Amino acid sequence: MKDYHLTVLVLGFGLAYAILHLVRRDHLYIRQGVFWIIIAVLTLGLAIWPWLIDTIGAALGIAYGPALLFLVATLVLVVKALLADIATTRLKRDIRRLNQRIAMLEAERPATSAEVQGDAHQPQRRAAS
Repeated sequence: MKDYHLTVLVLGFGLAYAILHLVRRDHLYIRQGVFWIIIAVLTLGLAIWPWLIDTIGAALGIAYGPALLFLVATLVLVVKALLADIATTRLKRDIRRLNQRIAMLEAERPATSAEVQGDAHQPQRRAAS
């Protein structure tokens, strides 16, 4: 095993440990943690079997195997950014709807409390006999 294989292997284990630590401490949701664990496992796999990149690249007709690795990494990161934007949009929409509901509830609340206060301050009428 060459030095750079060992370096990638250590980085893969470090990444996996960091991700598990973040998920365990609730700094990263499990759904996102699964994505990063898959990335760490792929990194470990490529560190153990580096010839796999060249083999897959040759099968796809790519002359320089590591170029395939950069292409796939770029595509994965673009998809991850798109999914993050979708999640952000969904959260912003939910926050806007919650704010609207709160505003509607607050708009109803003063009218209700004013009616209750108005009834309390009126003197009770006695029945005419």
